[in-house]
Amino acid sequence: MTMSNESIAWVEGKIIPAAEARVPILDHGFLFGDGVFEGIRVTDRGIFRLDDHMKRLSTAGRAIGIQPEGGFARAREIACETTRAWGARDGYLRLIVTRGVGALGIDPTTCLNPAIICIAAGPAEPDPEKTARGLDLITSSLRRPAGDVLDPRVKSMNYLNNVLAKREARTRGADDALVLNGLGLIAEASATNVFALTGNRLDTPQLTDGALEGLTRRTVMELAVEMGLEVRERSLGRFDLYAADAAFLTGSRAGLIAVGSLDGSPISQTGRAQVDTIGEAFVARARELSVPVD
Repeated sequence: MTMSNESIAWVEGKIIPAAEARVPILDHGFLFGDGVFEGIRVTDRGIFRLDDHMKRLSTAGRAIGIQPEGGFARAREIACETTRAWGARDGYLRLIVTRGVGALGIDPTTCLNPAIICIAAGPAEPDPEKTARGLDLITSSLRRPAGDVLDPRVKSMNYLNNVLAKREARTRGADDALVLNGLGLIAEASATNVFALTGNRLDTPQLTDGALEGLTRRTVMELAVEMGLEVRERSLGRFDLYAADAAFLTGSRAGLIAVGSLDGSPISQTGRAQVDTIGEAFVARARELSVPVD
């Protein structure tokens, strides 16, 4: 069991420092982003919502026609093995299933053996000042592809849309980007779900608008109902964030983090205390919902 701060990786049956891990250059995951993955929160108790993550991963695998040797039960075993090596502490897993090695062309039928890789790393370490103030967002000029192009519910390795949105935000001096769909409705941020709190109501974009069904998102929605909030999945526009008492983002590694501004205009912080309460409750619930791996 390692307790260092160094990221580790399970590759081809071995757990090694992530910096030393290698994949074949003819792996279609490397060549074409041909694969699926899960970003998974790890606590000192184990793996957060492990069954839900594995269900989402296996469904995505079926959707694109990938079935690793041993099935997704083997991917689960590898996630647990990597977590045991990581030790009883908070962190983040990236569990990846690629199409595997094949011909240089795009024909996926040349890939006979899908590959599994699992990376364990420490939690995100946001700037305390930025966390207190809230993230500065811009609205990306890019649009989220429609479901008939690439269904956003498939958490594929093809993240170029997300990467370019994040790049646009950083080159424009912001922390992250709000990504809209082709109708101008909010899908999500570059790699996190979006929430708007207005009074006793908590709104988040519906999945058909291009949002990933995040498991942190789901947990926050469950907690909000327990706290007496009215939770709604509905179409949201930029105006809804400006009209809210507070807005925040959620993700497996980021957890819950407030939004401070959008396109240079401030987002209200009058509901910030409630957001912080939800965030604290999420940390506790994440630990409760973690599956021990020993």
